[in-house]
Amino acid sequence: VQLQASGGGLVQAGDSLRLSCAATGRTISGYTMGWFRQAPGKGQEFVAFITRSGASTDYADSVKGRFTISRDNANNTVYLQMNSLRPEDTAVYYCAADQWGAPTNRPREYDLWGQGTQVTVSS
Repeated sequence: VQLQASGGGLVQAGDSLRLSCAATGRTISGYTMGWFRQAPGKGQEFVAFITRSGASTDYADSVKGRFTISRDNANNTVYLQMNSLRPEDTAVYYCAADQWGAPTNRPREYDLWGQGTQVTVSS
């Protein structure tokens, strides 16, 4: 599976963006899918994950209530709807896939990673 993230951009605080992660090569239905981010000078941060069926999700406290992760297994795509964006959401956002383990917020458990898409939120 190869992952391609897109949808990032420059927005103002309070705006919304929807990130997409398109998978090619294999269906993602067997993978837990996650979004992570990395701000300049900071480590990788968990944002959200969604289980294989899409029945369960989890979010970082910092984005809970503002971000929504979803998946369309038929179209092999995962989404991250980001509302009420804040300057502290500025980061490169990465999608990732985990085929083997239980759903997790630990980046080391994810086997496959996309290339990242930049999100910049101005105040």
